[in-house]
Amino acid sequence: MSLLRLDKLLADAGIGTRSEVKAYIKKGFICVNGTLATKPDIKVSTETDQITFHGEPVILNDFEYYILNKPAGYVSATKDNTAPTVLTLIESNRKDLFPVGRLDKDTEGLLLITNDGSLSHRLLSPKRHVDKTYYAVVEGIVTTEDIVAFKNGLEIGDEDLNVALPATLTILETDNHSNYSRVHITIQEGKFHQVKRMFQAVGKQITYLQRIAFGPITLPDDLALGEHRALTQEELHALQTCV
Repeated sequence: MSLLRLDKLLADAGIGTRSEVKAYIKKGFICVNGTLATKPDIKVSTETDQITFHGEPVILNDFEYYILNKPAGYVSATKDNTAPTVLTLIESNRKDLFPVGRLDKDTEGLLLITNDGSLSHRLLSPKRHVDKTYYAVVEGIVTTEDIVAFKNGLEIGDEDLNVALPATLTILETDNHSNYSRVHITIQEGKFHQVKRMFQAVGKQITYLQRIAFGPITLPDDLALGEHRALTQEELHALQTCV
């Protein structure tokens, strides 16, 4: 029998964030087996306990969906012998979770974690053209010529396909004195080290890279590095309908 904290179970079911769920419990919105729940840390069974929210049954999904604010130093894989994986940051009893795509070991930001292989495949399919947006600090002054080059597609030396698909590059700030730029870049692929190689192709070097959006999902301001939470029902619906 699988036992979970009530607040975690409700968050995993998409009722809200852990803090929102705790507020719902305090307000008397949650019942367990017909009795008002008073504490968020009580253990409940996913198999035998009947849980309601505003009188409606809470439906537990066969799939789990998380958003993680990935810190540097973690590998986007299920197993690795050289560094900790992103799955070590996820609180779940599931053994079949995996990251949707990958972020480089030194890249931070939004990473989706799930066990829904069908949704993951659709999100990562090149035919779906799902946007992935990054914030980057670049050594060098990014110019309007670079914007045009990214829009036209860049040769990045990939053995299978030498040209990266067109990308949207937006200059946020340039500093001629310190020789750096801050930019946003949106791509629709996920080639190995792609963003770094695109800037190398125009003679510049990335010093910091953070993914801030994946399709319709943006990195929450209140999700600290290393923290994660379950996707809300609204976020999950947005992901499912974008592909």
